[in-house]
Amino acid sequence: MAFIIILTIVGLVLVLSEIFLIPGVGVAGILGALSLGGACYYVFYEFGLLAGSVFTASVLAVLIGLIIYTIKTKAWKKLALNTRIDSKVQSLDGENLTVGDTGKAVTRLAPIGTARFDGKAFEVKSLEGMIDAGTEVEVVMFEDNKIYVKPVSEDF
Repeated sequence: MAFIIILTIVGLVLVLSEIFLIPGVGVAGILGALSLGGACYYVFYEFGLLAGSVFTASVLAVLIGLIIYTIKTKAWKKLALNTRIDSKVQSLDGENLTVGDTGKAVTRLAPIGTARFDGKAFEVKSLEGMIDAGTEVEVVMFEDNKIYVKPVSEDF
């Protein structure tokens, strides 16, 4: 009798963990279903048809009741990710940045970092390897809303 109770508890815990904690994996759900099926089998085997039928019906009723209870109490809301993403993609529309403009790297460009042009900070990508912070950079090209820069070469 204790074996049947243990199988039932383990089965319920595994099925509920499959539903609420690790959805999509399937292993816990399959093991839980096998555990509940094994408990039902042992009840049929040990106690006969009537007890097995009552036990199976009660296990199904408990499972359905738990699922309905968790849906009505909105337990899904506690498990769902509710963060809002309100960041925006850097847009160059309306900016007066052109190829050939020079600015200063605010952070190290390895290869992406921040550079300041005319007092405004932009996310830029280095065209040639890494560029240290404080280095003068020049805009080389624009591609897919990315600004590509290279260090300003000092020609004498």
